[in-house]
Amino acid sequence: MNQVHVIRQALAEAELEHEETEPGAFFVKLPGQHKLATHCWLVCGAHALLVEAFVVRKPDENEVAFQSFLLRRNSRMYGVAFATDKAGDVYLVGRLPLHSITPDEVDRLLGCVLQYADESFDKLLEIGFASSIRREWAWRQKRGESTANLKAFARFAAPEE
Repeated sequence: MNQVHVIRQALAEAELEHEETEPGAFFVKLPGQHKLATHCWLVCGAHALLVEAFVVRKPDENEVAFQSFLLRRNSRMYGVAFATDKAGDVYLVGRLPLHSITPDEVDRLLGCVLQYADESFDKLLEIGFASSIRREWAWRQKRGESTANLKAFARFAAPEE
């Protein structure tokens, strides 16, 4: 079975929002809990399937601890690994041989992308953006605005509460 057809079939069965931007290139939206959505590319090349998903931008602070966290996570991951681009932004990237692409493997791979991006998101924000989160929390509190979408960071953003 053609790998492009296999990917189309797997995405349809999973009922995932996606767009085939050109034959063999799929832009998939994976709904999350911590990271509201992870956008993932699946691109069939001549010999391999490229998987790439943006996770978070370059950290504002604690870059060594941030990179260390990513490297420790990489050692326990399947199919993809954390990588950075020239700007320092973080992605999940992987390449698999085309002959290994089955509906189950597409499902497993997308599940891994979603799990790794979603599970790591709050910790990456805490390590790399804590000062910004604290300032945002204080600004919202001062203006009487909701901090509901910052609740995951309450333990360090608003320690007095």
